[in-house]
Amino acid sequence: MTIRLLQPEDITQQLQGQLTELYHQLNSEIKQLSLKTILEVPDAIDVVCCMDGNTLIGIAMMANYKVVSGFKGMVEDVVVSELHRGKGIGRKLMEKLLERATQRNLNDILLFSGHHRTAAISLYKSLGFNLKSSGLYVKKLN
Repeated sequence: MTIRLLQPEDITQQLQGQLTELYHQLNSEIKQLSLKTILEVPDAIDVVCCMDGNTLIGIAMMANYKVVSGFKGMVEDVVVSELHRGKGIGRKLMEKLLERATQRNLNDILLFSGHHRTAAISLYKSLGFNLKSSGLYVKKLN
């Protein structure tokens, strides 16, 4: 099992297919962008994957951006295969993203998690994330 940053040259049809299957475990209604599209702008997003041989078993992403209040990272789409949950893979994916955030000199790392995802919330808290007392508002555009 290896945890590593995904590079554009790593993308294959097989990997893309595995990502599609993995995300269906999270939410089958998610409209997915291709990995090629996600990685086409250098440094805009970090994608960390967990591979077991040639099989994708976990992934986590961090969008990087800057605003007046500083350099930020937004963690999105942390997914571990149902067959491999409870083995510390989510922690290793998150630790790799946090390492990358340190390398990028980011000021804040943000993430959102559903209140029902108690295992994920416990993981995030153990990594030093704190619940912020603000609301999240979403407007779907398409």
